[in-house]
Amino acid sequence: MTFETKFVSDDPVRGSARKTIILVQRNDPDSDAATNSRKLSELRELAHAAEYDVAGAFVQSRLPDRKYQIGCGKVDELVQMVKSLDAEKVIFNNPLSMTQIYNISEMCSCEVIDRFQLILEIFAARATTKRAKLQVELAELQYKLPKTKAILSLMKKDKQGFMGLGGYENSYEQDIKKRIARIRAELQQGDGSESLRTFRHEKGFSLVALAGYTNAGKSTLFESLVEEETVVKDMLFTTLSPTTRALTKNNRKMLLTDTVGFIEDLPHLMVDAFRSTLDEIFLADVILLVVDMSDPVDVIRQKLVVSHDIFRGRTEGAVIVTALNKADLLSDEEVQEKREAIGDLISVSVMVSARSGEGLDELKQLLYEMLPKWERCRISIPLSDESLSTVSWLYDEGIVHAIEYGDSILMEIEARDEIIQKVGPLVLSS
Repeated sequence: MTFETKFVSDDPVRGSARKTIILVQRNDPDSDAATNSRKLSELRELAHAAEYDVAGAFVQSRLPDRKYQIGCGKVDELVQMVKSLDAEKVIFNNPLSMTQIYNISEMCSCEVIDRFQLILEIFAARATTKRAKLQVELAELQYKLPKTKAILSLMKKDKQGFMGLGGYENSYEQDIKKRIARIRAELQQGDGSESLRTFRHEKGFSLVALAGYTNAGKSTLFESLVEEETVVKDMLFTTLSPTTRALTKNNRKMLLTDTVGFIEDLPHLMVDAFRSTLDEIFLADVILLVVDMSDPVDVIRQKLVVSHDIFRGRTEGAVIVTALNKADLLSDEEVQEKREAIGDLISVSVMVSARSGEGLDELKQLLYEMLPKWERCRISIPLSDESLSTVSWLYDEGIVHAIEYGDSILMEIEARDEIIQKVGPLVLSS
């Protein structure tokens, strides 16, 4: 078996206010080098999002070690790296058992966490609403639940003479289970996604949800479409709680929602905990899938496949419009080559640049065309005390293409089925 250890210096100028950390990634010996590099790059972005100062990265190719995840001989090198760089924390890209966390932290004399715990830290820091905070707590408890025995065993090891944990062990596990049940009940009780969707439809709004990987430019595109400044930063997970704004095109009203971004291998506990947030995507009429076209073709394809897998079986007949973002970073030849390479994975698409505004008018028109179809008809409203209020109501609830006043009020309108049914007796036969 061959071993490879690599130290990568990072962030040459480091701020004293930020915690200094070291990233660690163990690669399987037969794994793809490009994929490994991408995963390490994403871990570095996650660390940046958590406002850590990355001092270096430690990479090793080998099968996992039960005690340390990386080879036991390489832990000594990691210890030296921690000391020489004065690192306060070590973050592994690989999932760690409680025993591995304990063993490595004892050797390195600093805190050790894995990728899931890092994501949890980011989500906890960004959670501003009660609902988001409950979702983070749920994910954390679900992470702890299968590890209760290992946690208490390490507590026993850490505190010599601390005996009689058997009863407490059962109580600790039961307390976690009860808290999980209470949080789930509270999240379910306060959700109301279906009723909210129905209410919005009744008010004449169609629902459009932005989806896609973090840093694909979702929030920047959202800001450009609604022409309103929102939180846009060059880091992962700037959006946890959905942000919704109104958008109108050709008199059709849409509610545009920016949602939490996908990342590679997003832990299923996070998907479960943030289900209500993702429902903003699953319950939409149109999904606006944002893709970073500056990525390599194989990365674009993989992200498209994963995104469609997330949608499959969860959406209710939503149309998927793909916004091929960051057009301004590519030549015409590169755009053509990449569009041909991913053509089998996209149907309705448009090339845009959220920053420069290129293609945004075309995108808005495309969204309008993909909205649920409204019926168009001509109606005749008899003159009466209520006729003008009826006209005003139709302007609010639909699209008035023409109006003519005479012995009666003739109108050509376009509206959703509920409105057409209400004015049914007034509809003129074609």
